[in-house]
Amino acid sequence: MTTPLSLADIRTDYARAALDEAAVHADPLAQFAQWFAEAQRAEIPEPNAMTLATIGLDGRPKSRVVLVKGLDNGFSFFTNYTSNKGRELAANPFAALQFHWVQLERQVRIEGKVEKLSPAESDAYYHSRPVNSRLGAWASPQSQVIPDRAFLEAREAEYRVRLGDSPQRPEHWGGYRLVPDVMEFWQGRPSRLHDRLRYVREAGGWRIERLAP
Repeated sequence: MTTPLSLADIRTDYARAALDEAAVHADPLAQFAQWFAEAQRAEIPEPNAMTLATIGLDGRPKSRVVLVKGLDNGFSFFTNYTSNKGRELAANPFAALQFHWVQLERQVRIEGKVEKLSPAESDAYYHSRPVNSRLGAWASPQSQVIPDRAFLEAREAEYRVRLGDSPQRPEHWGGYRLVPDVMEFWQGRPSRLHDRLRYVREAGGWRIERLAP
């Protein structure tokens, strides 16, 4: 019988790749697009999964995993505007994101200001979703305490009867875009001497700087 390792003994020495200033794009969004494409080619499960961190109404940091659904001049995601994260972003529109692609030994950290997407952008994505997901946006009073699973299933059934197979987007549900002003790319390296390149937005472009691991 194999004895499980203690937490202190779990470690991996990273050696897949390197990250060099001379080889990266001048624009971090272009660099992200390259890494994201490589994550897709590597068939990493849900490469678009990212941790979203906000500041709670109680002043304490909050985090959860969401899915990025758009990459243009920022990172777009969708949720219930009355959820905890929606209320937190309404009070403090700054947030942080993190992608972790374990198989590629890579992380990307992103900070910036969050803005709501236009109603047209939210409508377009909403109507691209399967009908069950569209009904779910109506049925779930996201982040609220509910009595049991049956309550949620009853609401879903109620909205299915009421709205049919072509529900419109509820006003309380839609998209956000985080527009980055800081992005950091992390590549695992041997002996914990990892590569960390940080992009900082400046007037007219981005400054690239190397951080100690």
